[in-house]
Amino acid sequence: MSESESDTEAEVDSEAEAEESDGSSTALLFGVWDVSDMEYSDPSTQRYINVTPVAHTMGRHSSKQFEKSEISIVERLINRLMQTDENTGKKQQTLNIVRDAFEIVHERTEENPVQVLVRAVENAAPREETVRLKYGGISVPKAVDVAPQRRVDQALKFIAEGVQNATFKSPTPAAEALATQLIGAANYDVQAYPISQKEERERVAAAAR
Repeated sequence: MSESESDTEAEVDSEAEAEESDGSSTALLFGVWDVSDMEYSDPSTQRYINVTPVAHTMGRHSSKQFEKSEISIVERLINRLMQTDENTGKKQQTLNIVRDAFEIVHERTEENPVQVLVRAVENAAPREETVRLKYGGISVPKAVDVAPQRRVDQALKFIAEGVQNATFKSPTPAAEALATQLIGAANYDVQAYPISQKEERERVAAAAR
């Protein structure tokens, strides 16, 4: 081996070691999307929006209460999309739908679709809702603040319901519907189902103060 070849190999090894030391060689979600540098605009829900490159943990957190917040927000979205009679247990199919939806989001927005999802969840999370209090047999609505973890749960619920409504008895593909819901919620489009549901919850709560 010549000195030039040995020098070249040494340079490559040193570059690889530098990458490992500064953490730049990280795993990618679906092998495409970098999740190492997400931006959060809502500090109250940041703790409960966990972003990791793992989209299928095989239920390793399901045995403990409140451990769901340790699961990636992408997997939580996938699990939420499966919570219908027709889609229960179809994890691989739902994974493919979310993967295709992320591609569509990237084509339309030229942004990282994981960042779009984070922004959509933050925007669709209601801050107030109502509970029923009984006074002498009379049920009275009362406005209450929503806990940050429940805010994230509700946002994922609204997104999943929007996808289901857009695809039920419709030729619209599920990936297309999911991409539309994510982009609409991320842009705070009041015509998007997640945002309209959030606004409705907060309007009813404001009337019950």
